[in-house]
Amino acid sequence: MADIKKGDNVVIFGAGPIGLLAAKSAWLMGAGRVLVVDRLQYRLDFAKQWTGCEILNFDEVGDVVLELKKQFDWIGPDACIDCVGAEATGKKFDRLTGVTFPLQGGSPTAVTWAINSVRKGGVVSVVGVYGPTMNMIPFGNIINKGITIRGNQAIVLRHLPRLLEHIKEGRVLPKEIITHRIPLEEIAEGYHLFSSKLDNCIKPVIVPPSARH
Repeated sequence: MADIKKGDNVVIFGAGPIGLLAAKSAWLMGAGRVLVVDRLQYRLDFAKQWTGCEILNFDEVGDVVLELKKQFDWIGPDACIDCVGAEATGKKFDRLTGVTFPLQGGSPTAVTWAINSVRKGGVVSVVGVYGPTMNMIPFGNIINKGITIRGNQAIVLRHLPRLLEHIKEGRVLPKEIITHRIPLEEIAEGYHLFSSKLDNCIKPVIVPPSARH
């Protein structure tokens, strides 16, 4: 994740399971403020309740970057974390060229907002997954603002001991974000429920028959 220092202002794009855990992690790393951006109010409400973060529904503001600048003294946050990835919504053209007709490696809306809103010299961490090509990211802004970009895949062996310690000490309880338990024989319906964001679904888990006894 981003190099978060004590007192840093952090913006997280996406209030799904990854975004929720990123918000928790930001607090554990010493963040001064944590704000989560999404468009689904039920997910934002859950994020606020579970992590104690601030929230922003991007459907309710005209210009997301301008709003984030305003929220952080017109300078921007110290770090932005993209927990959305290739299927981001928010800009119709990005969605059309990155998802409907994959002319680029996914919709770059979230990562673009992150780059344009973070302060000069700030950090943008990309946790969300993108395809192998991406040709509409504002690289000029990365250079002109002196931004550090971090791409992340889980380094399990390095982080697992620390994560288990947080769980054992009760600082993070991942089971609290589970909203649905899906029987294995209903996995197709469960996938539809999650992918279509129905029934206020945030984190489903698949339960095999042997685990129900």
